[in-house]
Amino acid sequence: MSPQPPAPGGPDAPLLPPSGLDWLVGGGEMGKLIRAMDWSQTPLGPVESWPQSLRTTVSLCLSSTFPILIAWGPEHVQIYNDSYRPICGEKHPQSMGQRFRECWASALPAVGGVFDRAQQGEGSYIENLRMFLDRYGYLEEAFMTFSFSPIRDESGKVGGLFHPITEVTEKMLSARRTQALRTLSERLGKAKTLQQIWDATVQSHGDYELDLPFLLIYRLDSTGTTAHLASAAGLAPGTPAAPEHLGTGETEAPAAWPVARMLQSRQTEPVDALDPRLGPLGCGPYPESPTSALLIPIIPSGMSTPLGFLVAGVSARRAMDSTYRAFYEQLETTVTTAVSNVRAYEQEQQRAAALAEIDRAKTAFFSNVSHEFRTPLTLMLGPLEESLSTGEGLTPAQRERQQLIHRNALRLLKLVNSLLDFSRIEAGRVQASYRATDLPKLTADVASSFRSAMEKAGLQYHVTVPEHLEPVYVDHDMWEKIVLNLISNAFKFTLQGEIEVKLTPLEGRVRLTVRDTGTGIPEAELPRLFERFHRVEHSQGRTFEGTGIGLALTQELVKMHGGTLGVQSTENVGSTFHVELPLGHAHVPADRIVPGDAPAGPGTLSASFVEEALRWLPGSDAPTPSPEGPAVLGVPGQRPRVLVADDNADMRGYIRSLLEQSCEVETVPDGEAAYLAVLESPPDLVLSDVMMPRLDGFGLIQKLRANPKTQRVPLILLSARAGEEARIEGLQAGADDYLVKPFHARELLARVENAVRLARERSDRERQAQERIELEQQLIGIVSHDLRNPISAILMSTAFLFRLGTLDEKSAKVATRIQASADRAMRMVRDLLDFTQARLGGGLRIDRRAAELQHIAWLAIEDVKLAYPDRDILFEAGDVREGEWDDDRLFQLVTNLVTNAVKYSPASTRVTVRLSGTQDETQLQVHNEGEPIPPELQARLFMPMQQGSGGGDRGGRSIGLGLYIVSQIVRAHGGTIHVVSAHGVGTTFTVRMPLRG
Repeated sequence: MSPQPPAPGGPDAPLLPPSGLDWLVGGGEMGKLIRAMDWSQTPLGPVESWPQSLRTTVSLCLSSTFPILIAWGPEHVQIYNDSYRPICGEKHPQSMGQRFRECWASALPAVGGVFDRAQQGEGSYIENLRMFLDRYGYLEEAFMTFSFSPIRDESGKVGGLFHPITEVTEKMLSARRTQALRTLSERLGKAKTLQQIWDATVQSHGDYELDLPFLLIYRLDSTGTTAHLASAAGLAPGTPAAPEHLGTGETEAPAAWPVARMLQSRQTEPVDALDPRLGPLGCGPYPESPTSALLIPIIPSGMSTPLGFLVAGVSARRAMDSTYRAFYEQLETTVTTAVSNVRAYEQEQQRAAALAEIDRAKTAFFSNVSHEFRTPLTLMLGPLEESLSTGEGLTPAQRERQQLIHRNALRLLKLVNSLLDFSRIEAGRVQASYRATDLPKLTADVASSFRSAMEKAGLQYHVTVPEHLEPVYVDHDMWEKIVLNLISNAFKFTLQGEIEVKLTPLEGRVRLTVRDTGTGIPEAELPRLFERFHRVEHSQGRTFEGTGIGLALTQELVKMHGGTLGVQSTENVGSTFHVELPLGHAHVPADRIVPGDAPAGPGTLSASFVEEALRWLPGSDAPTPSPEGPAVLGVPGQRPRVLVADDNADMRGYIRSLLEQSCEVETVPDGEAAYLAVLESPPDLVLSDVMMPRLDGFGLIQKLRANPKTQRVPLILLSARAGEEARIEGLQAGADDYLVKPFHARELLARVENAVRLARERSDRERQAQERIELEQQLIGIVSHDLRNPISAILMSTAFLFRLGTLDEKSAKVATRIQASADRAMRMVRDLLDFTQARLGGGLRIDRRAAELQHIAWLAIEDVKLAYPDRDILFEAGDVREGEWDDDRLFQLVTNLVTNAVKYSPASTRVTVRLSGTQDETQLQVHNEGEPIPPELQARLFMPMQQGSGGGDRGGRSIGLGLYIVSQIVRAHGGTIHVVSAHGVGTTFTVRMPLRG
């Protein structure tokens, strides 16, 4: 039986407890409901008859802010407080006074046992219990933490149950869904293909089946017109709810799912009422079929349209609230992220395959080109060596030139051989010959070849090898290249201190150590140190020359011996390279072992390494004899000074030999030294290589151009980078010219002569211009002074005549005309002086002080009205704050603009001056209704000597400086000015100026 509240007073009338029922005071809405109910119609009977134990318990329940229900009597009639009311859902208010077993019949399978034990006097506490509640018209999955405690009545028996409870549904569902998505994300993170993503998603269905009863994954074809089922969970493929193919067009027959609408919006699309559409789906985990689903598009990063979509079922026992929708959004993010990662991985694999193909083609190219280079180099070196060995008929200058050619041909051969070796190694075409070798002797001999270079560089050099070591199987030439590359690298980057080469026997192997106290290697560069063509940027060494394959080649050669190459380095402390080779011959191919001992001494390769290293040292760029009959620069006057910056000693010597007949030549090995030399004594020209240690050519340009003392020094870049792009890059960086190596001697001389001549001509022009400016300033000053004296005398005389008061009407008109002309002449003189100051003196000078623009503008307008008494000039002034301006200049600005507006508009029209402002700036607008200014004139309106067309100044009496001076006044105050002019609208000049400079 459902209790009924009394009728009198209406539902909103305040209900107070009858006399003697003060324990029912308060309790909020539930207290009001309890007081209003007719409890005599319930098993509990009238309130007045309730035992004290029930009264006390009800009073405690109503005063508590914790959700509490009391089930009293043999039939367990319910009484609960405000905090418990949300748990009842739509069962309230019928649930108040209802029997517990009747109200919560759906929960009894979960709580019936503890409920019965509580009636027997045994209390219980249950956490996070899953149950199904019928409180919104369907069985709803819920989680509760609660207890049942027996309440003893006056007889000492269990009179009822005390039932505090907390709903933890959201917490439990969130934890379950988060864990399911985390597990799915971990599985998808291992996927390498899209199909693996679909399979892993479906295989994980058991983890989230309670929240996602079924899941269909569709993949769109390349045309986007058909979706193909890629995988399914919870529904059998091929059924009406899970068709193998779905059309995406709106004009097609209605599909199982509204794909077209989802594709058009590219957002999640809800689908309700599945039973009428598809019939009972018959999927778990509950007996009821899901009635709702969501279509979720999969749009990976980089795509504007979906790659596919998910059809995700909604649980039949949970309503779609915000947290449930968030689960689907996280599912969408998880799958989409996995798809994006797989697509990126597939694209990376495709790029890697393409790069590998390019790499193979590049290796073959280098191999072929390097091989072809050797033929002309051989034909060059053979005759050269023969000529140098005999020396017949060679003058000292010719011998020096041939030695220069020979040195650099050998260097070129060394570079070609390195490229050839590396490309052959990568192509797998290197055939090593391993012999039992006295490695200590071979290593010591090869290392000793560098001793002269070390001593000349001022470095301490230590070579330590063991006296006895069992023979090591190495390829003699390859080992020599390994040792020479490591020592050469140490020498290149060690400017002071020491270098040590040490061979140490270890257990079953031998270690070669090359240690230096050089510049060291940044930690970030160490992982890439042995990559081919990789060079450590901004490293300080003796030269910037190199191909970037020395260490990469060394590592490959070490690997061919079954060894390892490692490095430890600290920046600005030094580096240590370790090569470890196994002893014996089990690690090398048996068919490549050559019987007999290898020769112990170094080959011819050592000489080329040492010769190149010697050319890195200071003082190695001795002048190279220039060709007979050297060209002389055709630059008149003092011999130009040229600074040459190049890290190649032969190149410095060669350029010196070409220029020293006509120039004073100074050479430096890098850009930093060049910059310091320019600071000390600016030369007429700088010739700079691009790639140099410490500071490269582009860095040198940047520093020179950033310093006002050196920014005008001309500079020609010398670079081996050919092509239009390289030349444009050099010129855009600030170079005056760009010369590509190799260059002809005559071309270099012509470029130098042209650059020096242009620089001197520019300097002469600048000096003459400065002298002319100074002369013009003096002249205009003198002329202006001479002009102002007679004009002032005229103005004073006319003023005196007016004060006498003896002029008749005719004479007064003449005097007035004379005075107006004199005023105009004085203004013209002032404009000329302002023009001179602005153009020749670097801008107008202003004297800032506190000023009120509103007052200044009013005075200026009144002055113009005196000159044009018949014109209508309207002045509108808003709230303008006081600023720091030059009041005389602002008076001149307003006068010029208003006079200009009057002169160039019909006499019957109005001129309007508006003044407004903000906290930071003020705005002045001057508007007339004259003919528009032609567009071609607007572009040069604020240039000097410009006169407007049309309007009132048809006499041509303006010298065209007014608006130019206005613009200069505005600029001097840090403001802006612009003009808008159009047919039917007129012309408006707008000036904006900050209140303070």
